[in-house]
Amino acid sequence: MKILVVEDDAELAQALASALRDQHMVVDVASSLREASDLAFGSAYDVLVVDRGLPDGDGLSLIERLRGARVHTPAIVLTAMIDVAERVRSLDYGADDYLGKPFARDELMARIRALGRRPAGRAQRLSSAGALSLDHEDRQVLVTSRPLALPRREWLVLETLLLSKGRTVHRQRLVERVYGEGEDIQSNSLDSHVSRLRSKLEAACAGVEIHAVRGVGYLLREAAGGERE
Repeated sequence: MKILVVEDDAELAQALASALRDQHMVVDVASSLREASDLAFGSAYDVLVVDRGLPDGDGLSLIERLRGARVHTPAIVLTAMIDVAERVRSLDYGADDYLGKPFARDELMARIRALGRRPAGRAQRLSSAGALSLDHEDRQVLVTSRPLALPRREWLVLETLLLSKGRTVHRQRLVERVYGEGEDIQSNSLDSHVSRLRSKLEAACAGVEIHAVRGVGYLLREAAGGERE
C-alpha cells in the first residue's frame, strides 16, 4: 500500500512513517495543507492519515476538497479534539475513520489495514497465481505453502504486478507504488528490483513469469503449466 501521512509534528510523522515502512508500505509525509494537497492530487494513495491541526488550516479541508473532486481515497483523521461533535464533523467532511491523540501505534496500523481493505482501496486480502500466493494484510508471500522472504521494494513490485495479473503495468505506476515522493531513484533501480524478484520466483518454482514490455512496463502471468492442480 501507498500511504500519505499529513502531520506537522516532525517526530510523530517520522515515527509513523517508519512504522508503516516496517509493514512494507510506501509512505509520503506532508507537514502542511499545501504540501499535502499537491501530493494527494498528484499521486495515487491507498490511505490518507490526516492530522486536524496543521499550520495552515484544518486537515478536514483537504478531505473535503478531495471528496469534492471525487477522489475517494480512504482517510483516517488524527485529532486531539475528542468530543462527539468534532468526531461527527470529521465524518461529515468525508473522513472514513478517526483516532484521538494520544493513540496506540498498533491500533493505528490496524485501522490503516482495515481502510486499505475497503472497496475504494484494496478489495481482496489474498492474491494468487501459479504456486504463488500473497497476503496483503499479513505481508506474506507463500510458494506452495513455503514462505518466500522479500525485501520491501521487491515485495511492493510483486504486489503491484500480481494485482494486475495478465495486464501490463506501466513503468511510472510501478515507480509510484515502490518509491516515495522525492526519493533519489537511479535510472536502473526499478529494473534491478524486478530482476532480483524474477530470479527469486524462478528459484522458488513459483509458476509465474515477469515479462518486460519494451517502452511500457512489466507484466506478470502464470507460466505454462504453472496453474495449481
